[in-house]
Amino acid sequence: MKRSKPLAILLIAALMILSLAACGGNGNNASNNGGNTPAPSTNESTGGDTSEPAESAEPVVLSFWSLGTTNYEELAKEYTKEHPNVTFKFQNTSDQTAHHNNLTTALSAGSGAPDIFMLEIAFIERFINNQDKFYNLYDLGAKDIESNYLDWKWKQATSLDGSFQLGLPTDIGPTVVYYRTDLIEQAGLPTDPDGFSAAIDTWDKFATVAKDFKAKTGKPFTDLTDLLYNGLRDQSPDQIYFSTEDGSFIGDTNPQVKKAYDFTVKGIQEGWVGNWTLWSPEWQKAINDGDFGVLLGPAWMAGTIRNGTDGSGKWQIAQLPEGAGNWGGSFLTLPKEGKHPKEAYEFISWLVSKENQLKSFKASGLFPSIPAVYTEPAFSEDKDDFFGGQVISEAYAKSAERVKPVYYGPLHDQTDAFFKNALKNVLEKKADPEKEWESAVKQAKTLVDRS
Repeated sequence: MKRSKPLAILLIAALMILSLAACGGNGNNASNNGGNTPAPSTNESTGGDTSEPAESAEPVVLSFWSLGTTNYEELAKEYTKEHPNVTFKFQNTSDQTAHHNNLTTALSAGSGAPDIFMLEIAFIERFINNQDKFYNLYDLGAKDIESNYLDWKWKQATSLDGSFQLGLPTDIGPTVVYYRTDLIEQAGLPTDPDGFSAAIDTWDKFATVAKDFKAKTGKPFTDLTDLLYNGLRDQSPDQIYFSTEDGSFIGDTNPQVKKAYDFTVKGIQEGWVGNWTLWSPEWQKAINDGDFGVLLGPAWMAGTIRNGTDGSGKWQIAQLPEGAGNWGGSFLTLPKEGKHPKEAYEFISWLVSKENQLKSFKASGLFPSIPAVYTEPAFSEDKDDFFGGQVISEAYAKSAERVKPVYYGPLHDQTDAFFKNALKNVLEKKADPEKEWESAVKQAKTLVDRS
């Protein structure tokens, strides 16, 4: 499939659409929890005396637009100590939409883009369609480090023909099953992570356990339709709503999409799916109060769960049935306006190396995209008291290695909303599931025809 939409058209669309996707970290970013976001701040990160640069090295200042909570400014200071001719000018924000819209505007104008841009996965299709605005990292040596990273993560920033690499991987958001051990015990189920994972290791077993849980506790097994649907949807092989061959809509013929829809309808009809809204205060309260048994979410969702202090020690983490998915994560890209691509690439390849991904995980909760980190003793040394003493990094790592590459496409978010709204109508309005399915398919096809 060719990705070739003009940037100006994408700018108009981008300014009208808000994305729910959240970047990694520990879930404390405002984009993860719906909180207020600070205005971008600009400061100089030199990390050492730059008055005497290396004799043979020309002074270089790299501008870096970063996103969310990271330790990248501190790491940049370390880098400057070893490379005193290279200094950095950071602009950081937690507002994902403004962050990406600012780059779109700069690229459209032909001026104002940074040397290094941190690109969140939810916005990647907007920019990979405009490869001429970025350096191809394969031309700068990225082939040499490609095998270090999770295959599915690397491919998220690779052109469909495999010739262009837009960015180097930073963090990821592998999905897991967060569960309340007190409620699981009340339902007569095993409460240890391995035992509970085994009890729900197929979606059929998940549904059986869910129905029994509701009967024994009187509470919904899972919190809401959106996250349940995501759990199955993201296990679709290769593609979800759109073909990798020609970009055509395939959601109505993809069996995994129908399976995700029908399974969620089953949960609604059997009464074990809750009726909360993602990010609402009511949902946050339900998490804290233990009003449901499980929550299917990414690694960074732990930050949201921790906000409910009454649940401390009562939550643990199991694996999703039949596979895993990913929600969130970023890449480091080099816009072509940058005048120092060699120095910028050398820095970003250092920044997201094995050693520094481990540092970023320990300092900021950015879950590593290099699987070799998972075997480092420092990666799994901390038991988490909030999660019952579980080493939660190991649970996320297990999920990360189960994720398969999947193509989303530039119209994914809008299309996905059609199916989730259909499920909401089934839940709240008792609407006919098949009619709602047909309506969602029709809306998706109309969207594609108009795009």
